[in-house]
Amino acid sequence: MLLEGLIAILVFSLGILALVGMQGVAVKQVTDAKYRSDASMLANQLMGTMWVSNRTPAALKANFDTTSGTSTELTNWKAAVVATLPGVTADENQPTVNVTSLGGVNDGTVTMTIFWRAPGDDASSPVHKYVTVAQIR
Repeated sequence: MLLEGLIAILVFSLGILALVGMQGVAVKQVTDAKYRSDASMLANQLMGTMWVSNRTPAALKANFDTTSGTSTELTNWKAAVVATLPGVTADENQPTVNVTSLGGVNDGTVTMTIFWRAPGDDASSPVHKYVTVAQIR
């Protein structure tokens, strides 16, 4: 009788430990999903700014490409990315956004990539990224 009780307590304890482990994984997955949705929201915010600005390919490249962009909207947006996503720096070696060179003369294709590193990730782990492509005409 006593042995069955001890085995039951052992099985119950293992079940509780499994539930605690699943809760930890669930919290991590929810946090990762929040960062991805934040990156999506930030990318859509800048795309919206591009849509209401001068949409010629030359103007988009001059204002929003991270290698040559000089607009205050881009600067403010990069600051918002650094403030919102964890592990993002304003350092040139780790860009927060990469608006690639626009395709043809009348193409207007914009590729945006946002990088971040989740809390608890070490420096050797790969960075997380969100990539979106839009054609702005």
